[in-house]
Amino acid sequence: MNQLHAIFNEQQFANEYELANGVELHRENGSRFQIPPDVIKRHLTAGQFVELRIDSPRFSIHEEDAVNCSCPNCDGEFSKPILRHEQPATLAPLPKQEVPSRGWGEDFWVKIEDQVDDYFIGPVDNHLVESRLHDISLGDQIVFHRDHILALHPIHRSEIVSRMDASDLKELATWLGEMNR
Repeated sequence: MNQLHAIFNEQQFANEYELANGVELHRENGSRFQIPPDVIKRHLTAGQFVELRIDSPRFSIHEEDAVNCSCPNCDGEFSKPILRHEQPATLAPLPKQEVPSRGWGEDFWVKIEDQVDDYFIGPVDNHLVESRLHDISLGDQIVFHRDHILALHPIHRSEIVSRMDASDLKELATWLGEMNR
């Protein structure tokens, strides 16, 4: 077992929060919830931003907040609201917002610092609204598995594709073709 895997296994968040598995979310929601393909994830390197989600089954939906709401990611109906940060704080600095905790899930950006096999480590790059509940704050180091990655920041797409060899490009083209069916 590598060091990051060991740290990941020891990592715990308050109130039963855990990192959402993007692969499982995609499997459950199909084309309504897209994640980067494996060929992209294999080319992630230090300095790049990826989006993760933290959520807890301990908190239920707040009916008054979800009436007639749709998910901004997949345009499906909310089963539970998810807070979203459009940009990493270092790319688009925003003042910290004081919003009451509601126990919702939260998407946020992490800047990759290191990778060992399928595990990554990096600092959280957003002021998280639900910090009082999950105890994760801007700058905290977090370890995650490649399956937790929900998105790659768009500024890195060209860089990743330019490093691909012919077989990777073919794999990416096949994935893109399947997406357009």
